[in-house]
Amino acid sequence: MQAIPRILALFGLAVVASGCAGLVSSVTEDLSRAILAHDDPATVESGAPAYLLMVDGFIQGDPDDEDILRSGASLYAAYAGIFVEEETRSRKLAQRSFDYARRSACEYDDLLCNPKQQDFQSWKKALAEFDDEDDLPYLNTLAQSWLVWIRANSSDWAAIGDLPRVEAILDTVLSVDDTFDNGGPHVYLGILKTLRPPALGGQPEKGREHFERALDISGGNNLGAKVAMAEHYARITYDRELHDRLLEEVVAADPDAGAGNFTLMNVMAQRRAKDLLVSADDYF
Repeated sequence: MQAIPRILALFGLAVVASGCAGLVSSVTEDLSRAILAHDDPATVESGAPAYLLMVDGFIQGDPDDEDILRSGASLYAAYAGIFVEEETRSRKLAQRSFDYARRSACEYDDLLCNPKQQDFQSWKKALAEFDDEDDLPYLNTLAQSWLVWIRANSSDWAAIGDLPRVEAILDTVLSVDDTFDNGGPHVYLGILKTLRPPALGGQPEKGREHFERALDISGGNNLGAKVAMAEHYARITYDRELHDRLLEEVVAADPDAGAGNFTLMNVMAQRRAKDLLVSADDYF
């Protein structure tokens, strides 16, 4: 699960932009959009803890509000997934994100309570009940926080065993609206489909379809989707030409494309693209 890149945690910030109620909604929407549009990750990293504490305060003040919990889950997932390298701290922050996400989902609908305890068939049956666009922010935040938690606990095979449950959530989101969250669920599924080589059950061509759909949805402005496709599809299929073409396109692109909606994740994607190009000769 270390294969899930930190940059993808940023997709959770777009979920926050759907907001909460009243004043909290205004604060979370404005700040989340400002974060997404920022071009300096160091500034975001240094300022994010204050924002996290503020959202913690909102949650303490209204611990049963599913939207405030969802905001907290997304923000902690993004921060833990992108900026935190230290293992113990990463696990702690990812746990808080996942706890908030589970509480939010359960407050939203009882069918989403105890997602880890339900047997897999019961979980899929529960997910089949969600077919409305209003359901999607809660489902997507649960999936995103769960993936960040799995990544932080990747040495635990029991955590890895949760991946099919997360994949089922993402499939449900896409069955309702496959353009949701600027194609973020497609990028996650693309990675999950390519984590293993074909001989071990991986589905790289399915993964490529998800990456390409994410790019189509974003009009090519989501550079993180191109990096993910290069790293997780082109490398596993040993397609050096595709790998280098995608990464060179990322490095040459304007990170502000897409009216600022992708700026921060694009800046980080460009950093990752440069690293992958440097290591390409050794890999291929």
